Amino acid sequence: MVDKNDKPNIVFIWSDQQRQDTLECYGNDWIKTPRLNELANNSYVIDNAYCTQPVCAPARSSVMTGLYPHAAGPTVNKIPLKQDVKTIAEILEDNDYRTGHLGKWHLGDDTVKQRGFDEWVSVEDHTVSSYYDGELPYSDLHNWLVEKGHTPTGTGPTGRKIFDDTVRSYLPEDSQMATFLAEKAEEFIDRNKKNPFLLYVSTFEPHSPYGGPLDGMHDPNSIPTGPTFLKKPENVAEIDRARADYHSSFLKGADQKSDEYMNNYLATRGEDFSTREGWLKARADYYSNITLVDRMVGRVIDSLKENNLYEKTIIIFTSDHGEMMGDHGMLEKRTLYEESARVPMLVKLQNQKSMKRIKGSFSQIDFVPTLLSKLNQELPTNLHGQDRSYAFEELDFGDNEVVVEWNGTGEINDRNLGTEKINELNLNPRRSIIINRIKLNLTLNDSGELFDLNNDPYEEINLIDSPEYQKTIKAMKQKLIEWQIKTEDHFRFD
Repeated sequence: MVDKNDKPNIVFIWSDQQRQDTLECYGNDWIKTPRLNELANNSYVIDNAYCTQPVCAPARSSVMTGLYPHAAGPTVNKIPLKQDVKTIAEILEDNDYRTGHLGKWHLGDDTVKQRGFDEWVSVEDHTVSSYYDGELPYSDLHNWLVEKGHTPTGTGPTGRKIFDDTVRSYLPEDSQMATFLAEKAEEFIDRNKKNPFLLYVSTFEPHSPYGGPLDGMHDPNSIPTGPTFLKKPENVAEIDRARADYHSSFLKGADQKSDEYMNNYLATRGEDFSTREGWLKARADYYSNITLVDRMVGRVIDSLKENNLYEKTIIIFTSDHGEMMGDHGMLEKRTLYEESARVPMLVKLQNQKSMKRIKGSFSQIDFVPTLLSKLNQELPTNLHGQDRSYAFEELDFGDNEVVVEWNGTGEINDRNLGTEKINELNLNPRRSIIINRIKLNLTLNDSGELFDLNNDPYEEINLIDSPEYQKTIKAMKQKLIEWQIKTEDHFRFD
């Protein structure tokens, strides 16, 4: 039997809506992330990590359960995790471990401790229960902000006052969610330092609103942009063209001030998407919010070091999905493009003191089985994910097939996304499969896409009709169908 003092701690830190190319280890040398750079220098850097679905609740359900969203329950936001689906805290069999979930949950009844976690710190005031009739208590973050002297001025679904995302974004840095969670993580680590623990720290930044207390940190006119910035895609699926047309329409004179979706979701701080300069400012402010995440990560690292736990702790840093931020003429996520579906991922193992890179592609569906393997636990047979710990020796995920899904089955609507056309197209289910850096996107009732990421990393050339790729497409489609059968994904493409 392994002595509990020899068992590794696991700290899983994740941001919200942070795209992959926002860290120095991925080529970004202008965003101020010194602590994440420090972590990367002592970690395995996953070159190509993907969420299972590029929107909050579905992606989070997979990280927590090892199941794809269509099985876990949250096929779009605002759908809770199925009652009979177990999280990693419930699957974990080692009773020596103390488990904690701090921060954004987004999988139902956020302010109530649940799903096998011993400790719970809540941050979101959805107020209405997902599982029973009645009003939920205020979040721990809400109460903390009130104690600091702030007054909630946002309005929740039942009419009571809350600190909504926009209200909170105007607060000083010492009152941001990342700061709050850093404090709570320090308390958890200090309180549980004598036992092994599994700790999740989940913050909201740099999710929109695209602004915060560090606005002005970057000069909008000096930050680099790629070749697809504000460039609408051609010869792609209609859903991608429709979203790019809508998000870019304000550059051509559409009235942003009278647009309900923009004002309620994407431009809540008065962002101006009618000019290139306005897009660049939003992008710069988005980057500044990543520094809030960095400072939170730094405080967690320092707490582990002060308690002599850093060397025996596995630290994972990632995000639930990315953000288009103007590329391909789009904002936010909900698309299969790399900027939306690919995320940063760092894994520091015990006693690691150098950076190592892992080639190939990794899916967040594999987090649960890989972590359980590191804890020497036998894997449940119902998991969709697999143990990928072999890659830490081989530094390559090999021919790993990654699938990203969108579950617009028509049974449940996502929120209004700007136009009736987008909302209608968004109901069509989409599936993406990536094999050896070739990506095939198939959408029911829409045209397909094929991108060779080896030669076209910015996804500018759709090869779906290219004669030389037809055998590849056929083989990849067959692989996707096999995946659907295995995961009980009950619909078929034409």
